Amino acid sequence: MRYKYISTAVIAVVFLTSCSSLSSTLKSVTPAPIEKNLLSGRPGVNGALLVVKIDDTNAAHPQIGLEDADVVYIEQVEGGLTRLAAVFSSVIPTRVGPVRSARISDIEILSQYGRVAFAYSGAQKKLLPVIAAANVANLGAQAQSPTIYTTDPTRNSPFAMVLRADLLMQRVKEKGYVVDSAKSVGWSFGDEKTVGVPITQAVLHWPAAQYTVIWSPTDNRWHLKHNNEPDLSDTGRVLGPTTFVIQLLSITPSIYHDKFGGVTPFSNTVGSGSGYILRDGKSFTATWSRSSSAVGTTWRGLDGKELAFAPGQVWVALTDTEPDFTLIPASAKPSPTK
Repeated sequence: MRYKYISTAVIAVVFLTSCSSLSSTLKSVTPAPIEKNLLSGRPGVNGALLVVKIDDTNAAHPQIGLEDADVVYIEQVEGGLTRLAAVFSSVIPTRVGPVRSARISDIEILSQYGRVAFAYSGAQKKLLPVIAAANVANLGAQAQSPTIYTTDPTRNSPFAMVLRADLLMQRVKEKGYVVDSAKSVGWSFGDEKTVGVPITQAVLHWPAAQYTVIWSPTDNRWHLKHNNEPDLSDTGRVLGPTTFVIQLLSITPSIYHDKFGGVTPFSNTVGSGSGYILRDGKSFTATWSRSSSAVGTTWRGLDGKELAFAPGQVWVALTDTEPDFTLIPASAKPSPTK
């Protein structure tokens, strides 16, 4: 009996050792989970947040670095034109531009992200102290060197300022400036859970600007046109996100104005309203809610359930005008498989 007991014990030790070895082997071959950016849902780190104000007039195109942004906001400015606020976290490109000045709407839009590194070319005199008091790392061109805010010799002023984003974020690190990392700002990512309306395109209108959003089945994302011209980056890539958000809101005159006397509009992004989520070649009628400037913006369908975004870059169009949709006729839709 004694020898039988020892034999069983030895077998047990060998078995446990083998299991432990197998477990270690499985762990070594199992890939680590891929980190996904919380703002765009695409693979990438949740790094320090950089927001850059970018000109959006015809003369500013093609723009630089926008394809690397996790989120891009389209804002109305003086004269009914548009300007962009590009949010970077998963990737910080070398160059971004052309950089232009900040607006009062930026403060409320960006507050939901926490403390961001805010890059811009300047601002109206009355607005500068407001920016200085805001919860941002104030990194405008007025306080940075020309090696960081460079001049592109191939472009004409005021569309020639290009940010060396890599050098700016290096300076942030070296100086120990407080900048938050990416976090959720209200939306999440996942599969469609409600029924959308198939569309080929949507056209958005501002008083002096227009965007066309066109579904590309080949790229599985939206392609953009700006004022009826393909919206290209300086690399030749057609710009466009996986999820395009149309946020209908109140746009009213502010107390600020430009040097020509044009009144700066204010886009109110706190409160609630309606809009549309465009993803996967479909439009989803939605409602949005943001209870205060410190919290993110949530999106729900008409059934009250959360509307998930498709993983990938997000563009958010802030407008007070309903878009025009081109629907796919029912006769052109594929028949259900029996």
